[in-house]
Order: sequence, then structure tokens, then C-alpha cells
Amino acid sequence: MSGNSQSTPRVAAIVGPYLSGKTSLMESLLFVAGALPRKGSVKEGNTVGDSSMEAKARQMSVEASIAACTFQGEAWTLIDCPGSVEFRQEAVHAVMAADIAVVVCDPDPARALMAAPALKFLDDHKIPHVLFINKMEAPGSAGKLKDALNALQVISERPLVLVEVPIREGDQITGYVDLISEHAYKYEADKDADLVQLPESVVPEEQEARQALLEKLADFDDHLMEELLSDLVPPQEEVSEDLAKDVRDDLLVPVFFGSADKDAGVRRLFQALCDEAPRVEHTAVRLGIPEGKDTLVQVFKTVHAQHVGKLSISRVWRGEVADGSSLAGNRVSGINKLFGAQQLKQQKATMGEVVALGRMDEVHTSEGLTPNAKVELAWPEPLQPMLALSLHTSKSGDDVKLSLALQRLCEEDASLKVEQNAETQERILWGQGEVHLKCALDRLKSRFGLDVLHHPPMVPYRETFTKAAKVHGRHKHQTGGHGQFGDVWLEVKPRQRGEGFEFEEKIVGGVVPKNFFGAVEHGVVEWMKRGPLGFPVVDIYVALVDGSYHTVDSSDMAFKTAARIGMNEAAPVCHPVLLEPICEVHIAVPSEFTPKAQRLVTGRRGGQVLGFDARPGWNGWDVVSAYIPQAEMGDVVVELRSLTMGVGSFTWAFHHLQELIGRDADKVVEARKQTKAPA
Repeated sequence: MSGNSQSTPRVAAIVGPYLSGKTSLMESLLFVAGALPRKGSVKEGNTVGDSSMEAKARQMSVEASIAACTFQGEAWTLIDCPGSVEFRQEAVHAVMAADIAVVVCDPDPARALMAAPALKFLDDHKIPHVLFINKMEAPGSAGKLKDALNALQVISERPLVLVEVPIREGDQITGYVDLISEHAYKYEADKDADLVQLPESVVPEEQEARQALLEKLADFDDHLMEELLSDLVPPQEEVSEDLAKDVRDDLLVPVFFGSADKDAGVRRLFQALCDEAPRVEHTAVRLGIPEGKDTLVQVFKTVHAQHVGKLSISRVWRGEVADGSSLAGNRVSGINKLFGAQQLKQQKATMGEVVALGRMDEVHTSEGLTPNAKVELAWPEPLQPMLALSLHTSKSGDDVKLSLALQRLCEEDASLKVEQNAETQERILWGQGEVHLKCALDRLKSRFGLDVLHHPPMVPYRETFTKAAKVHGRHKHQTGGHGQFGDVWLEVKPRQRGEGFEFEEKIVGGVVPKNFFGAVEHGVVEWMKRGPLGFPVVDIYVALVDGSYHTVDSSDMAFKTAARIGMNEAAPVCHPVLLEPICEVHIAVPSEFTPKAQRLVTGRRGGQVLGFDARPGWNGWDVVSAYIPQAEMGDVVVELRSLTMGVGSFTWAFHHLQELIGRDADKVVEARKQTKAPA
């Protein structure tokens, strides 16, 4: 081992692509640590990592699962992170609280690209990580190891270095040679690998791989470089310490292999984590957390658990937290160590631990907490939403309950967002994709008893005028006593797209008193909320040019009504046209998928490719820029992920309004007639 001694607990986040075997690996790590008497399986839905109803229903992780254990006297918290890109926010938050990440990959080189988002995030945030190539029990996997490593190196900014080489029997891997100790081991079921004689057939490969490891370590150690240049064999302890230092400083990435299902290579991996992972003190420095004597904890995950209430899952960066103590004005009501769905009560949490703090109602994810205050700590921005659903309660009177439930879901998951659209009066839930949103709907039902109806949100169409006109609006009503009288002549003209609404008065001689000008403008603005095609009117100029009034019967209300009548007269003669919102979209894909991304754009009505450039900071990636009508954006994320092995992503924003004509416009207007005007 390196110089690490038993001290503060450490945290390892297990990340990687969907179906790479992360949950199985955590199950195996817990098993070899003695924390489980027997392993569960993902297929049977009885693993520690997949304890939620939503995970069991889909046979996939949908949230980070946390389990504490001890391996060889070292305290650890393992966090199994979802692999699906739709639940990436969970993984992002988990690795921010971790000392080290284990990136789990498939041995198939064609699937290496799926690890790119995880590796890029780790590289960008300088988070130490190791690579575990899983599923090596599959026939033929042994021959793919080198190709898989080469494919992964293309997407990793850090050098990937093998620290072991396989021992093969036919096309099966039966053991490994440790390149640091140069000892050979044979896998044995349910126990540590047996030390065996180094097979002669493996010696050339072992010597070549060990030399490559030493040369890479020497890139960061002048003394080791001098030893290699002098043909001296460096001591094993020096090699081990160099590797540990380089991992902690995020200079390189050790590569391991094995089978989580068979527990092959898992003990070696756990031993490496003990030897090489940073301590909490080192991680705090990396994150820019200041030194101090006060207790400091950070919430990295929030859960609203049934029958328990709000749990703030936190890492203790400094000091210790006792049950009943105060953090930023909130009394800690319960401290629990987590083991999947189990919660184990304890009286205090010490530096390095991950615990769930109870009833911290005024505390939110990402916040740092000292006994007396909240502290702002570095934290990544939430992912931009990709897909939306309009939600409606199936039972009258459930609106308030739905609002509270959505608020809690968004507090748990920062990649969910709720929008209340004032124009369409829709409650819109934004998420990362179909599965992500369906999972949220399942939680609304299982946790909060809410059956929610949903459909795609309405597109915020607009309309405008294309012709100018001068129109008359006259309102006269007599009912006895004071009547109502307002009389206006309006000049109406179209404006350039994006110029907005302009009102002007051109009254000469006081035919309409100044005190009614505001009422006329107000009447026009009210009318514009729903034009003749059924949508808000934009980009028009209206001038009050003439009119008349009555000294007794004229009022603000009468002139507002006259203005609306005038605009009704303008509608048919000013030739209204429908405007649809166009989004500016930037699609990020590996360069090999750039043509597919371009076809995705041009395959949609009105889609227009603007060009593509190299993606800044991403070797071998492009960004395709395009305009796509918002009405065509609904399933872009679904198709993009299907075309790019799940790694493609995009950002979008409203850019401009564009005329929509013909049958497409007729369909929109007809559909609008079936809806009520906003109140």
C-alpha cells in the first residue's frame, strides 16, 4: 500500500454509461467488503442500488443510491449514479461530493463513446478517477481490451494507463498480473484472487505494459525519469506512491478490468481505491473550501421521503455534526447513515462522512452550512431542460396539492423545472427526456397520490398585420342618466418583425381630451391579447388621429370600448398573418455524427442548418447551429439521442418570429378556435 493510513471516511462515486454495470459493481464492492451476506441482481430488482419503485419498474437507476461500508479498516461511502443521460443531474451532484470516481465502461470499443460526457465532466472539474472495464467475462472480451482502451483514450483528456494485464485461457480472462508488484493472480469465486506463478506466455505483454506505466509516471516525477534513463529498476514502494500521488492530483487515470457479476477484479479495484483515493482534506482544497475551525457541511442531494419527511443528504467537510445541533439556524433532527433504502441512526457525523440530516426545511441542495450561517460553495449550473409536458389534475381541487408536489420534486431534482404559462394558463413540467418526465409522473402518483393528465404544451404563436388601414371605433350607449360615449379614429400599420407595439396620439384641436389618451391605448393593448386568429398581436403601430367626445357621457371605459371596436374593424382589412416562434438550436455531437445531426434538422418542417464548428474544449466534437420552429422541437432530444448513442445534446433559445402560411397555419388557427381565450 501507499502511505495512506486509516483516518477520515472517503467517498467514491460510481459513474458511466447506461448498461455498463454500475449498480452491479456497487453490489459487488459491498459484497467483497462484507457489507452484504449475499448479492442481489439488477434483473431481480433486489440490489442495494435500485431500491426505489421507479428503478425496479424500469430495471435501471433513476437516482443516486448511497451505501456506507468498510473495506480493510477503511470507511467508505459508495454512490451508485444513474447512467442514463436523462438522469445525469444526479451523477453531477454526486461526483461533486466525492473524493474519487469509478468510471465503469463496456469492453466493446464501439460503446466507448458513451463514456464521453462523464469523462469530460470529471476532466473539466479535475475530479480524480479510475476506469473499470466491466463485463470481461463475456466470450471474446479479452481480445477487445486494447481496442477499448484506445477508444477510451480518444475521449479522455488524461492519460489512461493499465495497472494490470490479463491472464487468458483461450478467449477467457482467468486472472491478472499487477504491474506494480509484478505478481500474478488467478480469480477465485467468492474470495480473494490466488497468488500464482507468472505464466511465461504473459511475460512479454507484462513487461511492455509495465514499462509504459513507468514512463507515464516518470512524466510527472523527475527522479523516476532519472532512474529509467539509468536503467535502474525503481522500488515497488516508489512506483506505488507515485501512482497514488498522480491519481490524487488528477494527472492520470489507472485502468482496471474485471467482472462485477463474477466479483472478478473487484477486490483489486477496492484495494486501489484505498491506496490512491484522496482524503476529504485534499478534496476540500480542490473544491476551494476554505480551512477553518467551524463545522461545515454541504447538502448534495435532497429527498422528501414518505413517513420521514425531508432529508438533506450531506458531506461533512469540516468538524462534526451532532443530533440536535444547529446548522444555519436549522435544528438537526436526526442523523442517519445510508445503506440503500435503509437508514441507520447515529448520534453524530464526523469529517468526511455522508449522512442524511432530518427536518432541515430551510436548507437546499448545494448549500454549505456552518453552525451560524449558510456558505456559498462552488456548484455546477442545472442542466437545461429538453422536453416539456403540460400537466392537469384529474380531480378538481388537486391543484394546490399538485403545486406542492412539483415543488418538492424540483427540490430533489434540479434538472426538473416547473413553468406557469400566464398566456396559455398551462402548468408545464420541463425535464431531460421521456423517461425522466415519466418517472416524475410516477412519483406524483406513488408519493403524492396524484393522477395527472398530460399532453405537449401549446406553442406560443403570435399574429401581426401586413396591411395599413384607418378605422373608426364608436361606442354609444344610453340607459337613462349618464350614458357612455367614446369615438375614435385609429391609424393602424404593421411594424418590422421584433419592433414591438407602438402607440401614438396625433389629436389636433382637442377633439379627444388628453385625459382619455391612456384609455384608448389601454383598449388597444387589451384587444391585442387575442387577435382575429386567436393569438396575441405583436409588431403593430396604432395612432389616435381623430375622434369626438361628450362632456357628460364620455369616460375612460367608453373610450377603451371604442378603441376595441376600432381594432375589430381593423382586423379584416389589415390582413392578419400567423407568426410562429423559431428557436436557435446548437446541437453538440461527435464529429462522426455531424451529418446525422444536420439531417435531423433538415428533416423537420422549417428546419434550417446555419453551419457547424468544432466544439470548444471537446476533441473530435462539433456543434451544429440551426433554426428549428418551436412546434417541431418536441421530440428533437429523443431522435438526437437515438442517432448518437445517447451522447448528443443541445441548447436552445427563442430567436425570432416567422410567418406561417398555408395548411400548417390553417391547422393552428382551427385548433385555437377550440380553446378558450385566457382570462
